Amino acid sequence: MVRAIDIHIHPPMPGRRTLTDDPEIAKYFRSAVSHSTPEEMAEMYAELDIFGVLFQIDFETASGSKPIPNDFIAEVVQRYPKQFAGFGSVDPWKGAIAVREAERCAKELGLLGLKFHPQQQQFFPNDQRFYPLWEAAQRLGLIVLFHTGTTGVGVGQPGGGGIKLKYARPIPYIDDVAADFPELTIIMAHPSFPWQDEQLAMLVHKPNVHMDLSGWSPKYFSPLLVQYAKTLIQDKVMFGSDYPVISPERWLNDFAALGFNEDVTQKILIDNAKRLLKLEV
Repeated sequence: MVRAIDIHIHPPMPGRRTLTDDPEIAKYFRSAVSHSTPEEMAEMYAELDIFGVLFQIDFETASGSKPIPNDFIAEVVQRYPKQFAGFGSVDPWKGAIAVREAERCAKELGLLGLKFHPQQQQFFPNDQRFYPLWEAAQRLGLIVLFHTGTTGVGVGQPGGGGIKLKYARPIPYIDDVAADFPELTIIMAHPSFPWQDEQLAMLVHKPNVHMDLSGWSPKYFSPLLVQYAKTLIQDKVMFGSDYPVISPERWLNDFAALGFNEDVTQKILIDNAKRLLKLEV
């Protein structure tokens, strides 16, 4: 049994700056993690005895930036199958092309889900134009992971770098999708500040909705989130670091100080992710 499953990792990508190369982001997260290659990252995770889930984000329509192919994530997973699983990413604005790429992720690349960042991709998930994509993910058994709440992307830049926070509000944008696609497994990434109460309400109300605790040091979790994680949503909450902006070791050390009992800790660090992703680790 591994020490933990980190469900939220952004691996270093060839020819691209890492998140922590941005001094404003590094300052915002107070991060000290930096690896230039997937090999270095894999070595660290192996030493920590942590299994991880990798993904990147395709936001070509909104940014004009060419995405890293999903093949890259699949190749890293193939090189380190005992260390990582992977999610793909598609640009929802690409319509039928996005649907076909989702199918390729599931059928050819062996990826387990799709990662979306509504703020960077500039879309509302409950827009009916994107429903064919959710239909495909539901049919293919792909988990859909949405960034929620505020973001470190654009922090400190004029106008927040043009990032509009509204896209990542849980209700109504993600809640509508959860209601309209009840067999679609949804993970809300991060504590959804400033909409934490909406997120908690969804977790209690919708059986197909889960969350990861990435992007925040646990010492900054709200008392309400801690209370819910210990009780009502203990089967729906998962460890995620948001590597490289927060080191998994820092996250785990801060989490240990919150006083979760052994059974709930086991669920959050391992069992919930293992069950949801059908992992053998």
